[in-house]
Parts: sequence; structure tokens; C-alpha cells
Amino acid sequence: MDAFAVSIGLGSKHAKRTLSLALMAGIYFGLFQGLMPLIGYIGGKGVFGWIESYAPWVAFCLLLLVGCKMIYESMSEGIEEDIAIITHKIMLILAIATSIDAMAAGFSLTILKVNPFISCLIIGITTLLFSVAGVYVGERSGTWLESKAELVGGIILVLIGLKILLL
Repeated sequence: MDAFAVSIGLGSKHAKRTLSLALMAGIYFGLFQGLMPLIGYIGGKGVFGWIESYAPWVAFCLLLLVGCKMIYESMSEGIEEDIAIITHKIMLILAIATSIDAMAAGFSLTILKVNPFISCLIIGITTLLFSVAGVYVGERSGTWLESKAELVGGIILVLIGLKILLL
């Protein structure tokens, strides 16, 4: 949802080259949002034996922190406000910035009964599609939806953390 929110902001402020911007956002955000949870999963597997009994609490705390960060950020201005020209360097920075929390959330994959590679592929493809759509939504709607998308994403992460903790 944070990549979707940033894509909305980019689309609302850079509507001149919508197709190329949408494809660039989709590829960068999709790739990084798909890879970072895998990195978190691999790192989590490395330490899982040490903290196995605490794993649900660790996953809950990470998702709570990431979710609260997204909720907080939904109430402030986005970084894309100050970006005049979208270059590959800028997109790389935005992709890394929006996917760092996905690495922390990827740790929770270690305690779920899912294939992490398929999960990360689904995350990447979903993010690609949402990012492309976000640019077009931003072009047509402006920025009013941007913060709401990030707010919903933060709430969803907190709820997933609660579900892991309680089950």
C-alpha cells in the first residue's frame, strides 16, 4: 500500500508521461517489494532457531511498528512532493525506501505455512499492478487518495500482526 500511495502521488504530480511513469513505478516497486520480504524471510530463517518460541511476538512487533509507521506517514506529506523529475535513480531510492518495511514483514513468513518464493512472487506482481494503477489513479484524482491508501495499508499490517499473535 505504501508503493500504491507513492504511485498515486507520482501520478498526480507528473501526469505528462503517464505510461512510462506507470511502467517504471510498477517495475521498480514490484521488484523491490517482491525481493525485500524474501530477504527478510532468509534472515528470519537464520535466527528462527534462536527465537522460535518468541517468533509470533517478534512478527507481531515488527508488523505493528511497520503498520504504525505507515499510519503516521499517511498523515504527513509524501517525499514525492519535492521531486521535479523522475529518473531511474529517484525511482531506485523510492523503491528501496518503500520496501524496507517489507523486509521486516518478510520475517513473518518464517512462521506461516506458505511457500516464501510464491508469496514473494505474488507480492511483487500485486505491487507492480497496484503501482501502475496508482499512477493512473493519481493522474485522475490528485493526491486526496494517497494518504488514505497508506492509512489502510498500515491498519491491515497491524491486523495481520494481531492475527499472527492470536493464532
